[in-house]
Amino acid sequence: MNRTEDATAVRALLSSLVDTWNNGDGAAYGALFTEDATYVTYIGTLYRGGQEIGSTHQALFDSFLKGTRLADEIVDIRFPSADVALVVTHGCTYKGKPGKLDKIQTYTVVRQDDGRWLIAAWQNTKRKPVMEAVSFRFQPDSKPAAQR
Repeated sequence: MNRTEDATAVRALLSSLVDTWNNGDGAAYGALFTEDATYVTYIGTLYRGGQEIGSTHQALFDSFLKGTRLADEIVDIRFPSADVALVVTHGCTYKGKPGKLDKIQTYTVVRQDDGRWLIAAWQNTKRKPVMEAVSFRFQPDSKPAAQR
């Protein structure tokens, strides 16, 4: 088990995710997810399975998300077991120039029997910096150690 190779493969998967989004290719986007994947958007919509994720994203790429691009920065990759990676990223969608990476995504990525890594679960949360600041001001112990 080579964690460097695994991390490289997981990074390549997420790079492909960005590329398929930027190309507006719903089928290719959905193919990066497992057949039973769960996908939770920041507004709370739940999609199930790579096929549904792909087809619904194609509808979005053809309408609301037409011409958008995806920016993504990996914050952390952990391997709790040989065939599972937990990934945290900051990201955003944009047109023109990328804006602030105002969303946090959590991925559960799993190695398939053929050695490919696919996304089994994805959760997207839009950050609320004002709410965080208020919470941290009134309860400083709730602030993450990395921000203290």
